[in-house]
Amino acid sequence: MPDSVRPRSIADLPPQTAAAPETAAQGRARFFNPGNAFNVILPAVPDVAFTAEPARALDPATPTGLIPCDISDVLECPFPATSPFVLASYGRIRAGESLAMDVAASGIVHFVIDGVGSTVSGDETIAWSKGDVFITPGGVPETHTAGAEDAVLWIVTNEPQFAFERAQAPAPGTAPTPVVHYPAAEIQRQVDLIYDIGRGQEIPGAAVIMSSDMQVESRNALPTLTVAMNTLDPGVVQRPHRHNSVAVSLVVSGTNCYSKVDGRKKMWSPYATTITPPVAVHSHHNEGDERAFFLIVQDGGLFYHARAMGFAFVDA
Repeated sequence: MPDSVRPRSIADLPPQTAAAPETAAQGRARFFNPGNAFNVILPAVPDVAFTAEPARALDPATPTGLIPCDISDVLECPFPATSPFVLASYGRIRAGESLAMDVAASGIVHFVIDGVGSTVSGDETIAWSKGDVFITPGGVPETHTAGAEDAVLWIVTNEPQFAFERAQAPAPGTAPTPVVHYPAAEIQRQVDLIYDIGRGQEIPGAAVIMSSDMQVESRNALPTLTVAMNTLDPGVVQRPHRHNSVAVSLVVSGTNCYSKVDGRKKMWSPYATTITPPVAVHSHHNEGDERAFFLIVQDGGLFYHARAMGFAFVDA
């Protein structure tokens, strides 16, 4: 290589190709080095709250359909995404109508914001009502049908994870979690149990973690997704902490509550979807007069499996 075009550093080299490829497979090879392989710069996951989407979902004039919390343009993802591995949406179903879904994901997490109805997933049918959480397997078409009044669901999947890998949905009967139903009354009973027994401050919060008989060892709802109903009593602050997973949360109830994310105050609003970026120092604050509830979905399973969750309290 002539000195006039010779890079001053290996960091200046473009991707290299084989000098004399003998096959198509050899011709596809590309070579990087430590100077230019680790300089990929992607947009950070933003600290945002989605408020227009729940307003549309709860508007009686909105037709049956999905309303995604999609910031793929911000994340520079070529597929819909709320965070790099998670997609949250609101599903509005008008009275007597149905919403059909068939997604490439390991499973689907649902929370019933309003209404009553039923879901058919494969050969199983469950009846749900306000406050219920239920999980259905990926790779299985499902249909949600509202009852006599309109219904609104919060729906979360790991579709971006599958899209990133260009993976196919599980074959019917092979999904890592079948249909699992957590009725609102049972969730409340589990919350009451936690408060009755109590906890020390070394335990991160008063939350019910939802899993299944097939995911007991992982403690997750799905292999890569952790689902928890977190609570916060009046006057309580959940200690500042950080972790490597993204948290995508739904504000279920609570007035005069907010989070602090890297020192910035973020007020809660009813049924807003909020993002807590990875490694951000965050705390949750209840300055109201009633217990607050917020449903959290994290891509924590990825980091637990990688032995890299990185949870730590960060007290001032």
